[in-house]
Amino acid sequence: MFEINLKKLVVAATAITALSAGAAAAQEACSNYTVQDGDTLATISIAAYGTSNYQPIFNANRNIISNPSNLEPGLVLALPCEDGSLPNGLSAQDLIAAAEARNANNKASNVYEPPVKILAGGNYAPFSDEGLSGGGLLVRLASTALSRGGNNREHSVSFVNDWGSHLDTLLPLGAFDVGLGWYIPDCSNRSYEWSAETTRRCNDFDSTVSVYDVVIGFYTLPDSKYAEARSFEDFKGARLCRMDAWFTHDLEEQGVFEPNITMVRPISAAECLDAVLTGTADVASFEVQLAADAMSEMGLTPKDIVENPFVNTIASQRIIAHRSNPFGKQYIAMLNKGLNEMRESGEWYDIVSDTLREHNEKMNAASN
Repeated sequence: MFEINLKKLVVAATAITALSAGAAAAQEACSNYTVQDGDTLATISIAAYGTSNYQPIFNANRNIISNPSNLEPGLVLALPCEDGSLPNGLSAQDLIAAAEARNANNKASNVYEPPVKILAGGNYAPFSDEGLSGGGLLVRLASTALSRGGNNREHSVSFVNDWGSHLDTLLPLGAFDVGLGWYIPDCSNRSYEWSAETTRRCNDFDSTVSVYDVVIGFYTLPDSKYAEARSFEDFKGARLCRMDAWFTHDLEEQGVFEPNITMVRPISAAECLDAVLTGTADVASFEVQLAADAMSEMGLTPKDIVENPFVNTIASQRIIAHRSNPFGKQYIAMLNKGLNEMRESGEWYDIVSDTLREHNEKMNAASN
């Protein structure tokens, strides 16, 4: 349901640049690039931005990229500018300000409605972090959605860093209405055997449409046999590291589960990368944005750890409400209306790119 207008946004940016200068011949930021045979999002990102973190390119072209590991030659990609805006477009900050001005006169209901209590976890930059403007990407999207799509609902945001308590107690007991930052599978897909955690997320919670699609990469030593794995079947027998309590439904869907593989479950992404470096794990798997951040903080380069260019998954972050909440479905419907409008207007992309710009500037400042 989000495809039409976001695709128009990317196509429009492509058309404007093509008319003025033709398709970009080089992989340069703030331009449009025609995919060549052998290109991957990672190689394009390295050439254009000097980083293998290609999530921003994926965000800008989400509706024309179906498989980040298999780009079709001839596909024209919009490569975002350094501030996150699309080629020949206004800055994200300008577009956000315009959207806020358009919605400044939304009328609230005359009937008292309690503020929606939003639950987020901290220290999860760029997704939810009190050190980022508006609380991070997901918090900004959720907060804005409650004042779009005909909504004008007051809300409060609380950060609780004990993520396990969100699903175990805080949402089930009604202490909060909706929770942010949760990867929820396609619960209509019963073609694979669900784990207990996947079953809980599908059976106990209602969720919005996808708020943010994340590319999940698979990272190995450069000389590992798994570095060139061409399919998930090739991971059979591997020791695969993903952080404790994190989702695994994307792996389950591809047949990557025990006893086919051995799971290694430390606490942090850095520990997973260290497990690969020290040989206690063969493969580490999590978000490409998080991988880039962790590698930067650890002083690692693609010479130390590489991303498999042939295999990845896409996971959807959604806003959830426990099914025992009598207003949960109402809140989910409200959020969906707001998110739909934001996708159609382009405000969704503006908020995402602005938050990633801020986050990356902080990461760069910390490393210098």
